[in-house]
Amino acid sequence: MDPVIVVGAGPVGLALSLALAAQGVPSVVLDEGPGTDDPRPARTAILRPDTAALVARLGCTTLRDEGTHWVGWRSMRRKQLMRRLPLGEDDAPAPLHIPQHALSRGLREAIVGQELVRVVTGSRLDSLEQDARGVTVHTRGSAATWWRGSHLVGCDGARSTVRKLLTIRFPGRTAVERHAVAALRAELPWPGEAMLHRQPPWRSGGEEVSARPLADGVWRLDWLLPARGDVVTPDALVARLRDTLAGWCGETPPYELLDTGVYTLHHRLARRWRVGRAFLAGDAAHLLGAVGTQGLDEGLRDIGNLAWKVAEDWHHGASETLLDSYQAERRTAVAARLRAADQSLPILRGGGALRTYMPGSSRGHDTLLADGHLGNGPLGAPPAYPHSPLAPPPAEAQTAVGTPPGGPVADVRVMAPDGTTARLRDRLGRGRLLVVLVAPGTGVWDRRHWQTAGVMPRLAAAVTALPVRAELLVTEAYPGASAHSVLLVRPDGHLVTAFGGVRPADLYAAADAARGGTPPEPTVPVAPDRTANIN
Repeated sequence: MDPVIVVGAGPVGLALSLALAAQGVPSVVLDEGPGTDDPRPARTAILRPDTAALVARLGCTTLRDEGTHWVGWRSMRRKQLMRRLPLGEDDAPAPLHIPQHALSRGLREAIVGQELVRVVTGSRLDSLEQDARGVTVHTRGSAATWWRGSHLVGCDGARSTVRKLLTIRFPGRTAVERHAVAALRAELPWPGEAMLHRQPPWRSGGEEVSARPLADGVWRLDWLLPARGDVVTPDALVARLRDTLAGWCGETPPYELLDTGVYTLHHRLARRWRVGRAFLAGDAAHLLGAVGTQGLDEGLRDIGNLAWKVAEDWHHGASETLLDSYQAERRTAVAARLRAADQSLPILRGGGALRTYMPGSSRGHDTLLADGHLGNGPLGAPPAYPHSPLAPPPAEAQTAVGTPPGGPVADVRVMAPDGTTARLRDRLGRGRLLVVLVAPGTGVWDRRHWQTAGVMPRLAAAVTALPVRAELLVTEAYPGASAHSVLLVRPDGHLVTAFGGVRPADLYAAADAARGGTPPEPTVPVAPDRTANIN
């Protein structure tokens, strides 16, 4: 069968190709560039625990070697410490901070040993055709040729050629925020902690400045600039940097300036994320990043959601319901994130009585900003899909657990029937549903005993009879779940539903709903219809 065509070789496109390969699906990555990424220390990525776990599963070793987890978070206003939060505990997980070129390099290195992924450099897309069986594209450049694929995913950034070829509108807001940024090596008074300082007291402090640690004593500093202000010259940025370091340290300490830049944030959302067999993901589908939200996080969540659905269609055929659910779930989630950011901006950045005189406003503002940076609340928490088209029909046997239907499951320790143990997140991304039995005391039993005891034989038979591939796992405990609860989990880690006990018929119906129902019969190939062309 034809491979999936992935357009764009940034972190999202590279991660998608690896996620497809993990599920036995070949792909061709069309890279417009030379196959390397220029080191830019000031261009960094902040990954939440769910997206960091996804990238680690794909074999990206630079997360461990060149990324760093923050040990704490502090916020200040003028000269006052407003909040200090230790990070790294279960209830306050630490984001992972890594230069984006190091992240991309780690993903490229993982692809080197992957037979199912082919990266073609110097390939710029200029036309796209679709038919009932696949997609045909043409590239120009050093590898000018036609390519045939089963599906196509545009991961080609904010100026996406795929989006333009599909004639999809990309409305939104321009210049939501503007920042000056610097990467430097220095010793700051709070090693390993990220810090947000609002209204710093020195003359060039501006409205807000943040310091976020990287590996090897490197820091990224961001200054919030007026949305439409003067051009920031290199001399002005260095003066701002020296004032900031002196304000924090008492005097300007020795430092090594590694990189600088100025960037503008936009908020945009593509009208459609799917046209036939073509999809959009990452910055091609959405732009966000104000008040600490992370666009790359959402791009990685896109591919976690999309990869298993494309893999199901590639291997077995999928219903329109399953393929459409990508747009229904992910576009809704990103739209909610954009809406939360846009609603926060007038409160956090505007003037007037609302901001200045509301009781407790400073602490409320601090919480909003911390949520965006730390990955909490409407601005940053992993999304849930409570109204997914893949939700199963109501059943009397359904029971409530600590995760609502459609929410991301807790990363509990699980045991497979072969006796191996792992974290639940380690079993995701393989194109299989997970059926998790809550069985207290399992860890102290001999595997030969619990496999043939209690409800296990009946549950194992029910899992074997499901309409899609599934893996049976056992856990000692799950938040909010009683003994013998059975959880059905999607390949991307979202809960389908939970049952109080083994209910084979209900479990079958829920698994069938999670795959979007019975796929259609194969169709006879037809001549391709031209979607668009760029000359």
